[in-house]
Amino acid sequence: MTSTYDTHVLDLRNDLGFFALLTGSYLRIAGRRLIEDGQGPNWLYNDAPFVVLARNTLPDPRFIYANRTAQKCFEYSWDEFITLPSRLSAEQPDRAERQRLLDSVTRDGFVDSGRGVRVAKSGRRFWVDNFTVWQLIDEAGKLLGQAAIFSSWRDA
Repeated sequence: MTSTYDTHVLDLRNDLGFFALLTGSYLRIAGRRLIEDGQGPNWLYNDAPFVVLARNTLPDPRFIYANRTAQKCFEYSWDEFITLPSRLSAEQPDRAERQRLLDSVTRDGFVDSGRGVRVAKSGRRFWVDNFTVWQLIDEAGKLLGQAAIFSSWRDA
């Protein structure tokens, strides 16, 4: 199954439909609000103090969204991030554990309080604690990708 996010390189930074998918699926699946009233796509992209990432559903999924906090954390620009296969956010030895976590998300809809080592563009390794990954499922029930949030990290 393909989705719009699999076949096009879109600029989703301030896209209202994508923002609704991110926030709506998080509320439906995790049972919590991602943002407060009055915070829109511009706030989430430019000002949110936490990392927000999303990937598509391709066989080798690539990132389709990374807010500015994610860009700082992982040291990639927007243009670099949206062409990056998501598996490259972890080093080779850590990819099997990352894949097990993502398989749990596929099975259960979301994973809360995840933990793992990730890698920045420079090769800097860092721990991420208490991250949440959830399925990006629209209101019609169509799977469009997965997303993740976390608010703290530390060098490994």
